[in-house]
Amino acid sequence: MTDSASYDTGAAFLARCRDFLRHNYLPKIRAVVGAMSEEDTWWKPTEDANSAGVLLVHMAGNARQYIISGIGGAPMTRDRDAEFVATGRYTRDEALALFTDTIRECDAVLAALDPARLGERRTIQGNEFTFLEAAFQVSEHVALHTGQIIQLGKLRAPGTIRFYEATSHGVRRLWSRDDA
Repeated sequence: MTDSASYDTGAAFLARCRDFLRHNYLPKIRAVVGAMSEEDTWWKPTEDANSAGVLLVHMAGNARQYIISGIGGAPMTRDRDAEFVATGRYTRDEALALFTDTIRECDAVLAALDPARLGERRTIQGNEFTFLEAAFQVSEHVALHTGQIIQLGKLRAPGTIRFYEATSHGVRRLWSRDDA
């Protein structure tokens, strides 16, 4: 049991965001996209849907804007609309590398962030956010799109996407928390 008087909520929040982004969502996305062909990565189930490749580019833009620029202070030039027409601008491997590198950069920014600064505010996409809100937004945003990418992978590479299996002792994880 953690002594609540010594528990640092801010540090715990940052650690959890970092863990979700780098050691949960990233390896799952890498596994799914790795199981998909080039064509499957850019396939859309409907005209108004997004492909896994577009989602990779979009998540990279969002994470760069909110964490790397918004929290970390790096210069930001983002063409959000262009993220949704990324087909043909990147290969599957280039889009995956862009997302992977962005998540690693986000991890470095969050690792260096003093939890006492979580209440600081920045204007991002024309709205004011605290650093806590910006980190949470990216974690939630990546979680949402991770689920979409997993679903796309299951549609395009049936039977190859599995993360857990039931055993006589409970549930066993089939994916690595390492981020290749």
